[in-house]
Amino acid sequence: MARATTLFRSPRRISRFALPSSSSCSFSSASAPRNHRHRPTPDVPTAPSLLRSHIRLLPSSFHPHLTTHFRCLSSRAVPASSDTPPSECSEVKDEVLDKLGFKKVTEEYIGECKSKALLFRHKKTGAQVISMSNDDEEKVFSIIFRNPLKDSTGISQILQRSVYCGSRKYPVKNPFEEVIGGTLGNFSEKFIYSDRTCYVVTSTHTKDFYNLVDMNLDAVFFPKCVEDLQIFRQEGWHFELNDPSGDISYKGAVFNQMKEYYSQPEPISILKKTTRQAIFPETTYGFDCAGDPKVIPQLSFKEFKEFHRKYYHPSNARIWFYGDDDPTERLRTLSEYLDMFDASSAPNESRIKPQKLFSEPVRIFKKYPSIPFADLKKKNMVCLSWLLCDGPLDMETERTIQVLLHLMSGTIFCPLKRILLENGFVDVFIEVSVDLLQPLFSVGVMSVSHDDILKVEELVMSTLKKLAKGGFDSDTLEVSLNGMELNLREYNDEPYTRGVSLLVRSMDKWIFDMDPFEPLKYGKFLTALKSRIQKEGSKAVFSPLIEKFILHNPHRVVVEMQPDPQKASRAEKAEKEILGKVKASLTDKDLAGLVRATQELRLKQATPDPPEAMRSVPSLSLQDIPKEPTTVPKEVDYINGVKVLQHDLFTNDVLYTDIVFDMSSVKQELIPLVPLFCYALQNMNTKDTCFVGLRHLIVRKTGGISIESMIRCTEDPCCHIIVRGKAMAKRAEDLFHLINYLLQEVQFTDHRWLKQLVSHAIVQYQQSAELEGQNIIALRMDAKLNFFGWIREQMCGISHLEFLQALEKKVDQDWERISSALEEIRKSLFTRKGCIINMTAEGKNLTKSEQFVDKFLDFLPGNSPCATTTWNARLPCVNEAIVVPTPLNHVGKSVNIHNTGYRVNGRTDVISTFLVGARTWLPDRTVISGAVYASYRFDNYSGACSFLPSGDTNLLKTLDRYDNTGDFLRQMEMDNDTLKKAIIQALKNDSCEYLDPKAKGYNSLEQYLTGVTEEERKRRHEEMLSTSLKDFKEFADAFDAVKDKGVVVAVGAPNDVHAALKERPDFFQVKTPFNREEF
Repeated sequence: MARATTLFRSPRRISRFALPSSSSCSFSSASAPRNHRHRPTPDVPTAPSLLRSHIRLLPSSFHPHLTTHFRCLSSRAVPASSDTPPSECSEVKDEVLDKLGFKKVTEEYIGECKSKALLFRHKKTGAQVISMSNDDEEKVFSIIFRNPLKDSTGISQILQRSVYCGSRKYPVKNPFEEVIGGTLGNFSEKFIYSDRTCYVVTSTHTKDFYNLVDMNLDAVFFPKCVEDLQIFRQEGWHFELNDPSGDISYKGAVFNQMKEYYSQPEPISILKKTTRQAIFPETTYGFDCAGDPKVIPQLSFKEFKEFHRKYYHPSNARIWFYGDDDPTERLRTLSEYLDMFDASSAPNESRIKPQKLFSEPVRIFKKYPSIPFADLKKKNMVCLSWLLCDGPLDMETERTIQVLLHLMSGTIFCPLKRILLENGFVDVFIEVSVDLLQPLFSVGVMSVSHDDILKVEELVMSTLKKLAKGGFDSDTLEVSLNGMELNLREYNDEPYTRGVSLLVRSMDKWIFDMDPFEPLKYGKFLTALKSRIQKEGSKAVFSPLIEKFILHNPHRVVVEMQPDPQKASRAEKAEKEILGKVKASLTDKDLAGLVRATQELRLKQATPDPPEAMRSVPSLSLQDIPKEPTTVPKEVDYINGVKVLQHDLFTNDVLYTDIVFDMSSVKQELIPLVPLFCYALQNMNTKDTCFVGLRHLIVRKTGGISIESMIRCTEDPCCHIIVRGKAMAKRAEDLFHLINYLLQEVQFTDHRWLKQLVSHAIVQYQQSAELEGQNIIALRMDAKLNFFGWIREQMCGISHLEFLQALEKKVDQDWERISSALEEIRKSLFTRKGCIINMTAEGKNLTKSEQFVDKFLDFLPGNSPCATTTWNARLPCVNEAIVVPTPLNHVGKSVNIHNTGYRVNGRTDVISTFLVGARTWLPDRTVISGAVYASYRFDNYSGACSFLPSGDTNLLKTLDRYDNTGDFLRQMEMDNDTLKKAIIQALKNDSCEYLDPKAKGYNSLEQYLTGVTEEERKRRHEEMLSTSLKDFKEFADAFDAVKDKGVVVAVGAPNDVHAALKERPDFFQVKTPFNREEF
């Protein structure tokens, strides 16, 4: 199990014209359980969140295990993207290697990731260095230290936080927070495992990249924390006493975080943690690397310093470089640090000891903290786990076991997953953890009644025995093998980019002194496995694995966990008793010293770093920023009279396609029905196939198909339905055939099933309202300001919920009209007129796919029988409060700043970035008034300027802060450094953002559809670069001119809405769409 701390990360880009998407991932700076590569594969969704602007049939990018297949399991070779290394990869000459103190250990070209891979060893210290050279503009650096644990004091997490609290060259309290504004880095992360700690930084800018590399090297090798007791106390733990007569308490960043976690743990996380402790009772994997709050206070500063001295040494380091930077510069940078050290014994001391195998199975019963007063009848959990062997597996066996796992549980159609779902057990994880020295296979089920625990065990064991006896059918084999290949080819271990995904895969073997390049090579394995299955059959391949590693394996642990509402309160009581005894043992002098230490730590935390120290933190200058935005290759052609956009990019033989259909022929009154139409297409039967069978077919043949809407505010209407799909390039024909079959053959004839879809969609919407509050508000405000916003709100907002609620009552009585309307939408949408095809792949695969595009278009009618319509509507421009039963309120305000003559431009993006940036006005003020987060959003075309705080306990005071934006901008004093950082951050989130190939192709399509030309992108880029303080003042004047003409929308709990109306009667019109009771 690993935990990750995110220091800075580029947000997933949607489009500057798009609303925030509920599908976007957010990353907290708090540590959270993370299982990087071997997460349970999510099921195909059964219903969408209606707040989302897309509706997925199969996860086409986020869950790559549900993907493609091989034709008839043939033994045809799996092609790599290239058989020869790119000539532009720089060589490191032998004389340079010798001068820098390195020795080349091995060198090879890995076609699967199109990289020249070298392994070096530093002669003096033995530090190992991997240098991966390729044409990927995102450069990745990582340094990894193997550090086994002997207890659960959280020492590895405390140290990984502490080393970032200043170092020899960067003596400020938090240099990595200070560097955020002046970097184009995509993210900086720290991962902790039970056996290693990993630091990662990435950037597309070479100077920026090496700034971050140097900061990390100085932090890990020369941190201030080993000399500064206060850093240890701040990040780890300390006694806090404000007054000698008061109570002593434990404080510290890690202690506070883990105390909160242990008091209300996520069920799946505590089940996995308890399982690890039971199955690894004698090794590092049985300890909590993040720390147990009962144990953390046992850690001493002396032990903390010794842990760093022993393990954070070059001899124990594994260092990774990836990207298009100069390999010689990588080694030159490292030698400056490594040459300062001599060899140590750390590699021997850090070796991971294996767990001795049990001679018989073990059963463990534990209780876990649960929420008081909750219904606990079905809150039990059970996990069956097997330690597969007494040491590391070879790569072939390990990968075959991973295929076996996917065969059993990779999708809802696989036997082990299916049998649990059919018996009502839906909260399930099934995984093989191969990032451990000894792989672990687990089947866990949450939300179980006590009486059903034995039933779960019987279902798992009987299914495993049945599979060992009978093997797997060809369809299941097809799904799993191709799902694995697509996952390996994409290197898409969300949320990581390709370079970081490769690092994580390589590290899982490298850390155990195994071949670090073997996990990156999969072609020969897949070819050999398919050939073996074809010759011997699946039973001969997989049944021996099930029998040896599972059925006949005595190292099995069954963990049963029961909820305990009083467990957290008992732990709190025990902690107070300990602290009471501590205080009783202290003299008056001791207590005074403790009060003084508490005050000194607070004073240090509140004291700003001196200017000379701040100047040590590196930062890019505006002269370092590229003068033009990044571009994506794009060729525009026509096939069968339809415009085709092609993006020639390295995708590792995966084809990504987006088929765009114009909505302009859909009647205005049918717009609210479009999302349900898209959902029904993916969940209703065809004449010959039930929808479950169609889903299974899509999983077998492709990497997934989804249907999304794209509504953008532009000068011309930009309203589209986009069908997105991906597949191996050799399966392009299947992909286009299945898309056509989905669009043309699904029948809207089962009114009972459609009514269930409507009911389920309503429930999903209502359940997501608390989490989607900002989206509800943004949609509602836009709908009051422009008709594009009205369209979006009709399809995704409160109006759509009200439409569904009314439709639910009408399905039985008015089915023929509803069915007819769905067919009319199909005829209006799916024609060649206005259609655009977007494809992203290597040039050779784009060319081969053109014939299948042509054939697909032959099946589409040339024109819609429905005339193009003109839409023109918006919601009344009045303030609204939408009542939701939630403790988390949201409030927003939007104005149209174009009404003053001001035009949103690139400089406005810089202003927005500044306003919501760290330690600037909005976050500070909104936290003071009660909100926990705030964002600004500008619409380039409509001029909508929206303020969206969330977590607000006071619906009105936060709005006052928004109205004072103009005064703040006029009165503030901004130095050149602050302005520069706002510019760099705006550029990083816009024209300098790193995107993977699929995202590059889709982003280019969005720009094309919205009319954003390269000339406009260059203009906006130049506007951002040339932003001055004068622009902030001009925006302030324009904002003040319209601030009193804005519209306010709130989503809040009944009591908070009542309180707001009591303070300002008639300020809001109240809506209660989530229940039928009067407010």
